[in-house]
Amino acid sequence: MIDRLRIRFFVTAILSVLAVLAVLIGGINIFNYRNVVSDADEVLQILTDNGGHFPESQDRDHNGIPPYERRMRRIDSPELAFESRYFSVITGIDGSAGITDMRRISAVSEDEAKEYAARVMSGGRNHGFIGEYRYAVRGMDDGSTLVVFLDCGPGLMNFRSFLKISLIISIIGLLLVGMIIFFISGKVIRPVAESYEKQKRFITDAGHEIKTPLAIINADTDVLEMDIGEGNEWIADIKKQTRRLTELTNDLIYLSKMEEGSFALNMEDIDLSDVVENQAGSFKARAATGEIGFGTDIRSDVHIRADKKSVEGLISILLDNAVKYCPAGGNIDLKLSSGPKYARIDITNDTEEDIPVDDLKHLGERFYRTDKSRNSKTGGHGIGLSMATAIAHANGGRISYGKRKQRSLSVTVSLPVNTKGN
Repeated sequence: MIDRLRIRFFVTAILSVLAVLAVLIGGINIFNYRNVVSDADEVLQILTDNGGHFPESQDRDHNGIPPYERRMRRIDSPELAFESRYFSVITGIDGSAGITDMRRISAVSEDEAKEYAARVMSGGRNHGFIGEYRYAVRGMDDGSTLVVFLDCGPGLMNFRSFLKISLIISIIGLLLVGMIIFFISGKVIRPVAESYEKQKRFITDAGHEIKTPLAIINADTDVLEMDIGEGNEWIADIKKQTRRLTELTNDLIYLSKMEEGSFALNMEDIDLSDVVENQAGSFKARAATGEIGFGTDIRSDVHIRADKKSVEGLISILLDNAVKYCPAGGNIDLKLSSGPKYARIDITNDTEEDIPVDDLKHLGERFYRTDKSRNSKTGGHGIGLSMATAIAHANGGRISYGKRKQRSLSVTVSLPVNTKGN
């Protein structure tokens, strides 16, 4: 449990850091890209407004500033007209490329320019990218169309360089943070680990201490019964409660040992099909007595590597729980299937009351009951499913609790198949 808690803490911390980095790096790079596009669109707006070229330099106001510079929101450079690389194509009414202006570009031939213009016209968009060229489309008064292309290569190259550097730095930073979190996670959860270990030791030690007085009480009750005679309701009740407390103590000790890993498991190849079939046969009579339907679908020749005794106990606990909490007239379904890595046991039973979804994730916890008043008519202790969970984990498997319909409970156990053969 402590190892799982440490892994969960580590994964949660890493995912949190990753989410923050994704938002920061993603936001910065998106803003950077939008700036490149926005600046290009401003330049294209000037070019399309002036027929595909910048206004002549002598067209200035009384302060000596060209009109297009007065309209710029972010770009404020008197060298803009000389720094920009662009070309334009005028297409006819029929869409054929005609007049081209290639004076401010050398990387594109006239044929390529006409091909680009044809692709733009066929696409039907007024703005966009073809390669590293941002384009804008403007309709002319004579019915022709002006398409202007602006070379955004330098801006896009800067954007890609920053994106690459930011990703590399983020990955390095994430690895460093991961190493730090991994090393400090042990110290962070150490108080929890120590408290949990003390709790398990206390339960084990207290359980052993309680067994002695329980044995004495039971023996004294037998002696008293011989003196008074059988049939005394008070003596019968004492023996009943003593047995119940003894069972609870034994279950707690078993559960603690299983969670501590100190319980000796004999891992061997077992025929899970036979184990499930035998356990199902033991509970069919109880189900019939309680007017409960019991259906089985057990695949044959399913082998797993596990401790046979504990697996038998696991299935017995789950079937006992299903019979206890299934009302008269309800149904229990038991299914055994097998996949490439795991054998799967599904046990579904009807219930008198609908189990809230929030309660399902707590069913494997010790002493947890869906009945908050803890007034159980079944006589259970509330640790059966905890023991089932511990047994599944001890055998390298997993267990989950859910429901397939209203007023039902489904328990799914996955145990690793024996891939090495018998």
